[in-house]
Amino acid sequence: MNFSHAVIVMGVAGTGKSTIGALLAERVSVAYAEGDDFHPAANVAKMAAGVPLEDADRWPWLDSVGAWARERGEAGGVASCSALKRAYRDRLREAAPGVAFVHLAGSRELIESRMRERKGHFMPVALLDSQFAALEGLGDDEYGVTVDVEGTPEEIVERAVGALARL
Repeated sequence: MNFSHAVIVMGVAGTGKSTIGALLAERVSVAYAEGDDFHPAANVAKMAAGVPLEDADRWPWLDSVGAWARERGEAGGVASCSALKRAYRDRLREAAPGVAFVHLAGSRELIESRMRERKGHFMPVALLDSQFAALEGLGDDEYGVTVDVEGTPEEIVERAVGALARL
């Protein structure tokens, strides 16, 4: 399978965006970018302190992710990025027309349990409620797929690849 445009793996914290994004990129032989790496230090510090980001904090970050996606061009690429709101995805689409989204979705209970198990990540479990409150699932008119995060990372990637192939 070839991606002719970038794919953004999206969802709330703890859904496995980084893990699934990296595995998906490897599976289809394209570059991978960790969306968290595009955050300025001030954003990371704010989240680590348990303070949700505001839109003003997110716009420069989204612009950086979008620029990376645009630069991938027809070579394709996969990036992780929460992209919780339609407005954020619209911003990414403006920067990188044709970008597809893979929304990783699951129950709050499952995602919280995964967040509690991970070590060394700046995003505290305390911010999960604000993530779910902000989340706007993909609209029917948006180019993308929703994939359940139940199962192993390999199973999730296979579901994502199959769903993307049907777009």
